[in-house]
Amino acid sequence: MDIPRTPAGFDAGELAALLDGRWADVRAQVRSALEGTELPPGDHLDTEAHRALTLEQLHLLVKSGIPEIGFPVAQGGQGDTGGSVVSLEMLAGNLSLMVKSGVQWGLFGGAVQALGTERHHERYLPSIINLDLPGCFAMTETGHGSDVQRLRSTAAYDPATEEFVVHTPHESARKEYIGNAARDGRMAVVFAQLFTGGQGHGVHAFMVPIRDSAGAVLPGVHIEDCGRKAGLNGVDNGRITFDNVRVPREALLNRYGDVAADGTYSSPIDSTGKRFFTMLGTLIRGRISVAGTAGSATKLALEIALRYGSARRQFDRPGTDEETVVLDYLGHQRKLLPALAKTFALHFAQEQLVSTLHEVQGSGDERAQRELESRTAGIKAVTTWHATRTIQIAREACGGAGYLAENQLPQLKADTDVFTTFEGDNTVLLQLVAKGLLTNYKGQFDELGTMGMARFVADQFVGAVIERTAAKSLVQRLVDAAVPDDEEAVFERGWQVKLFDDRERHVLDGLARRLRRATGGSADPFEVFNDAQDHVLRAARVHIDRVVLEAFVAGVERCQDPDTALVLERLCDLYVLSTVEEDRGWFLEHERITPRRAKAVTEAVNGLCQALRPHAVDLVAAFGLPRQWLTAPIATGAEQQRQEVQREHDRRDD
Repeated sequence: MDIPRTPAGFDAGELAALLDGRWADVRAQVRSALEGTELPPGDHLDTEAHRALTLEQLHLLVKSGIPEIGFPVAQGGQGDTGGSVVSLEMLAGNLSLMVKSGVQWGLFGGAVQALGTERHHERYLPSIINLDLPGCFAMTETGHGSDVQRLRSTAAYDPATEEFVVHTPHESARKEYIGNAARDGRMAVVFAQLFTGGQGHGVHAFMVPIRDSAGAVLPGVHIEDCGRKAGLNGVDNGRITFDNVRVPREALLNRYGDVAADGTYSSPIDSTGKRFFTMLGTLIRGRISVAGTAGSATKLALEIALRYGSARRQFDRPGTDEETVVLDYLGHQRKLLPALAKTFALHFAQEQLVSTLHEVQGSGDERAQRELESRTAGIKAVTTWHATRTIQIAREACGGAGYLAENQLPQLKADTDVFTTFEGDNTVLLQLVAKGLLTNYKGQFDELGTMGMARFVADQFVGAVIERTAAKSLVQRLVDAAVPDDEEAVFERGWQVKLFDDRERHVLDGLARRLRRATGGSADPFEVFNDAQDHVLRAARVHIDRVVLEAFVAGVERCQDPDTALVLERLCDLYVLSTVEEDRGWFLEHERITPRRAKAVTEAVNGLCQALRPHAVDLVAAFGLPRQWLTAPIATGAEQQRQEVQREHDRRDD
């Protein structure tokens, strides 16, 4: 099979600028700040020393101006929501620092910004930005992790004193795994069920002091240290319980619900469920940041492995006295290059996600907000799973050297492992994606319930899919293009997009029919949804595959340099065809490809790996990760090793 042309070289500057994207200035700002500020990971230290170092580094970030990017201008920030997410992505070489930054400025500060009103912004945000007020985001409970709507902590209003009484009624209501709680936090945004006059109004957020200015735990607050973890030990995770802790009425973050002095509750949103989902939707910046940072950690792991693979030699090449560079082996290419292609695809999908966040947050467009939440859930799940898988592949590709702590991969693996379950368990998040696909919510999803959702699906879903695919776009034009029916069609972008789109529609149509059949009058709602969960999760995964492909196609379209665009075209081919190869059982079973076409796909993956191999190191380097994060000797010494080998060859020739 002939592989479409892959240029001998490309414009590295053009590609780097394309990848920097809309927030190139923020990326440049962070790179510049990090050049003058050493922030080495403290993973070699004991727990207390590591935590102390991370807090010290957090103060250095304050001086750099990075934390203020996303906060309102009125409180000393730059008002750049998207830029704040991108800035966190750039900290992926010190993940304890990134996570602690995310807790302080993304979660704690972000909750005050999103859920509070002007009085909270003026009182708290300047101190949060400059780190005078270290804080926590106390949502998760021992008994309720993903099921936030049913948290058990309570905040009952006492009109006699105009105070809320924050309480942990039993052990399962204890706040669990709270970042900044064990050591440094002085205040927490606590999510609890709000009660006035004995009536519940759902989950709300409250500003609750947990330590005094000297660091002593306050009366009524009990804090336990979660202890040492598999990774991220620079972050002080703790457990918090409250014993009838009183806070003033103004401690309620009251953007979506308020309590008057006499205990009268009011809200601009009448529905308790809708109010809850609206509140939660404002906090998705943290989830998007996790996806972006997981992507950056993946890029770092691939750069280490590809640099090493381009220098490491193993076994004589027949007919010569030279050993073979391991990246010249197709088996090694197949480990790393499809992962690199998917990393590019996810980079463009993340870029789109951040842009949507920047435009939608605060716009008042409820439908756009729901779509953002659904896409965020899917991208976060797929990107963090990709990170876990790819970092392991990179470790194996580096052999024993990849197991050495100095070569970074073991710590990257340990630090990112939790990303698949924090800021939303990935399996739960994919269910959210599927629910978003199965209904248009109509602003009332919380009131439908599982059975209502299942019944609603049959009537609404298919029409929604047809409406979406009817839209004319770059992608639609590709789909409409004629595709030759031969082996070479695997490189036709129109065929590829249609294949992904057709798979998504087939899976979703099947799920809708499955739910319709199961929704008889006596059917148990839990059993209906639980029995279809495998189908639900697949529907979400194939939907995100299609979304990611379309983002990649749009990214390639923006590239101006012809040779650079062609290299990206081949990367896009590799992303598509390696995905098809991985799921070829489904495509064959449902007769979307023939056995002959399946063989052509595998042959194409092999050819693309070999065609892209000369560009591998330059491609991953184009992501522009700050250089202080690349410390692995097997990566930093790779170029020197290649030069030494070349000098030896030249000496022999002489």
